[in-house]
Amino acid sequence: MREFSLIAELHRRYGKGHSSIIRGIGDDTAVVRAASGSWSLLTTDLLVEGIHFDRHTASFSEIGYRAAVANLSDIAAMGGTPQYLLIALAVPSGGTRAQVHQLYRGMMAACRPHGVRLIGGDTSASKSGWFLSLALIGTVAPRRALLRKGAQAGDLLYVTGTLGDASIGLTLLNEAASRRYRRGKRGTLSRTHKQFLIQRHLHPTARVKEGRWLSAGRLATAAIDLSDGLSGDLHHLCDESRVGVEVNLAAIPLSPACRAYAQGRRLNPTAVALAGGEDYELLFTVAPRHQARLEREAKRLGFRITNIGTIRPARLGMHARSSKRGSRPLPVTSYEHFI
Repeated sequence: MREFSLIAELHRRYGKGHSSIIRGIGDDTAVVRAASGSWSLLTTDLLVEGIHFDRHTASFSEIGYRAAVANLSDIAAMGGTPQYLLIALAVPSGGTRAQVHQLYRGMMAACRPHGVRLIGGDTSASKSGWFLSLALIGTVAPRRALLRKGAQAGDLLYVTGTLGDASIGLTLLNEAASRRYRRGKRGTLSRTHKQFLIQRHLHPTARVKEGRWLSAGRLATAAIDLSDGLSGDLHHLCDESRVGVEVNLAAIPLSPACRAYAQGRRLNPTAVALAGGEDYELLFTVAPRHQARLEREAKRLGFRITNIGTIRPARLGMHARSSKRGSRPLPVTSYEHFI
């Protein structure tokens, strides 16, 4: 595989021109025409083989798709519109041109519905596996960015979609790869439920439309995307807003597949949802005066949102409430690097 011929081929296949792109792939930097008066959003994610993905549980196309969604979800959490993508890729000695194209096909499949254009990046050799770094550029209207700070005591806490599915999907893939799964020993799960959970991991949805709706309507006071897990990302939001929270555990939205999996493994499905990461749903807060409008518009637009708690003063801390155990401190059970 030759570096410069590969770059030229990637340019031909994925570097489509657009009126907003003055200069894309092929120069020292890309040059784009910025929207007048808008705020720029810039985000990046680094994915390392063996840490963020395992080639035994996902194809190169699926790895690329998930990598793009991680960045798209960051823009969604800010209420923005994703526009331009840069990709840096390090390929190990055994890597092939076909595998590189599969990665790019997956990334562009995730980006294409949102009109995102590939405008540059970098390639390198690697001595220790695949490395994939994406940078995504987007825009948002001035003073409309959804930040992690801004939540106030009394605000209502909402989440999109259902939680816990992606982490279960990864568990199922890992079990299949290591052949640890035994149907009789660990309980049964229907083929439909299993496929749903695996697809929620391999092909998550970036809630870009929902984020833009919350921003445009000035509905959310704070927001974050759920990449590390509900308990951990909620702590981030509360820390930045300097507030506490009380989560209603019974209200956390769970898919039928998540419930079936937890029942078969004798697990608490709510605990799975609190800890599970990479759902890429949006967690956001809303002032009570906007609740009726929020829920009315969400229903009209077909957005699934669920009220799962209330923001409290910081001195009250972070708690979870259940019908059986009352209110208790909410621990962080989400994924963390470097521990």
